[in-house]
Amino acid sequence: MIKKRKKRRRTRWVIIISIWTFFLAIGFGFVTQYIMNELQSLVVSFAILMVVISLGIIFDLVGTAAAAAKVAPLNAKAARKVVGAKRGVYLVKNAEQVANFCNDVAGDISGVVSGTLAAIIVFRLMISLPFEQAEFYLGILLTALVASLTVGGKAWGKIVAINHSTEVILLVGSLITRLGKPISWIKKAEKNSG
Repeated sequence: MIKKRKKRRRTRWVIIISIWTFFLAIGFGFVTQYIMNELQSLVVSFAILMVVISLGIIFDLVGTAAAAAKVAPLNAKAARKVVGAKRGVYLVKNAEQVANFCNDVAGDISGVVSGTLAAIIVFRLMISLPFEQAEFYLGILLTALVASLTVGGKAWGKIVAINHSTEVILLVGSLITRLGKPISWIKKAEKNSG
């Protein structure tokens, strides 16, 4: 009975996360494409590319930390009412879903979007350079740069996540708690007025 329930819950999670990924990818892709089309500056385009790569690295770090962290230290901090510890316990207890969302959904979306952004940047550079082989060489160079920054950043992130998993999860729990306070205030106001 318990195994069936777990299997149903996992199947439901797979369906939900697949649907979420589809819409998140559309949204993220639309926003970055719109920004890139509106901004013609190559410097700003590179900055946006670096932000997207950094987001992929950060989410990968969080997903790995959730999978590596132990509940006991976070429970002890939650008992002492350390801000974010309760959320941290929740993240670790649901490490399978957290790692899936952070490493796969956010990580893969940022990988696809960074590839698209790199292609747009190469196209813009190609237009501005008279060199005929510019597209070929710039495409290879920028692809290699994006790949090396992503892989190197994620390798560094995994080292941090595994060696400091409790601290990472506590920080993420604290951020979620602090970001959730304005939302909880709105929900309380709606509940009291309705």
